Amino acid sequence: MPSRLIQSVRGVRDLKPAEASAWRHAEEVVRSILEGGGYREFRVPVLEHAELYRRSVGEQTDIVQKEMYSLEGGKGQTLTLRPEATAGMVRAALEHGLHRGRHRFWCAGPMFRRERPQRGRLRQFHQFDAEAIGYAGPDIDAELIALAARIFRALGVDGLVLEINSLGGAQCRRSYRQNLRAYFQDHFESLDADSRVRLDANPLRILDSRNPQMSELIAGAPDIAEFLEPESARHLSGLESLLASIGLPYRRNPKLVRGLDYYSRTVFEFLTDRLGAQNAVCAGGRYDGLVEQLGGPPTPAIGWAMGIERLMELASASPPPERTRVYLVLLGGLAVQQAGLQLAERLRSECALLDLEMHCGGGGARAQMRHASRSGARYAVIIGEQELAVGEAGLKDLRSEAGQQAIPLAELPRVLRDRADRTIPAHG
Repeated sequence: MPSRLIQSVRGVRDLKPAEASAWRHAEEVVRSILEGGGYREFRVPVLEHAELYRRSVGEQTDIVQKEMYSLEGGKGQTLTLRPEATAGMVRAALEHGLHRGRHRFWCAGPMFRRERPQRGRLRQFHQFDAEAIGYAGPDIDAELIALAARIFRALGVDGLVLEINSLGGAQCRRSYRQNLRAYFQDHFESLDADSRVRLDANPLRILDSRNPQMSELIAGAPDIAEFLEPESARHLSGLESLLASIGLPYRRNPKLVRGLDYYSRTVFEFLTDRLGAQNAVCAGGRYDGLVEQLGGPPTPAIGWAMGIERLMELASASPPPERTRVYLVLLGGLAVQQAGLQLAERLRSECALLDLEMHCGGGGARAQMRHASRSGARYAVIIGEQELAVGEAGLKDLRSEAGQQAIPLAELPRVLRDRADRTIPAHG
């Protein structure tokens, strides 16, 4: 009796080759835009100490309270699969002395949250992440937002709405929290269970509620703009002026607070109405106190995260055409295999625009040509004992009814380069 198939874990997904190719194109677009803006790739681990997220993201956030995947790490340690990237990036910058001066970083990879899977929300999801450490002014805020908008344009993502807000500095947030707490305390009977817990710990989290029954109550809450100290107000005004100067439309949402405790001053989200409840495609803000909170000196910083799954659902720009693919058919014994391997190495070295797959595993001509057709290759190069004897290779266009051509082996790289040049754009 055959064994039962093992299915993938609920809330994670496989990327089939065609999807992986589209993702790779998006990754290359993001890398090109960010590195062109001076951001350098910083690869950090997916496994961190749980304490990192308790100290940075916040003890009372949903992430720490409900969503982290943690495991026993030995010697009383608790380890956590990263639920977001910023805390790990700051930890790594501190550990390696990269918090001094000014630095721009980016990373990409999987994140993990214990959530109820739904469209746009998975237990293993992926993000692009951009961080700028050591920059205090609104100019870097505007640049990061503009770079995100540039990525969306490059990938054909349209119809997004940019919302911005300011959470101010520590002093004005304290005053705002007191007023917010008093407001919600007056409406205590209308609060849901989560909001009642948040009321004492951090009433700003109530503004982040996704409960539709809370929307009217939240809409009537005090506006943080009334509590901003002059420096934070000037910072927000400067950001608005910079966004206006490049024609990037936005709207200010006074209830936008983001879901993590480390944010201060600027917060922003790019929103869509095409993904249901999970409407944020890119979100971020300043975290001017996080470096100090994790043991470093006072250091201004800002960053954003962009959900790759959500981005790919919205992307409409076609990736560049695939490179010209060639399938090398080998009809013979060891001598043909040796010659075929030598030819494959030569073509890979001399034909930069080709992808070459060499047949392995034996088989007759019909079977190998069937493999060639199924591989998606444009051309089959056929080498057998007869071809070797006369120093030639057969070249067959797999998308044409035309017959096979005999090409001298010495000429084969040039012929394939010429055909690749005619089918691949200059940027391919």
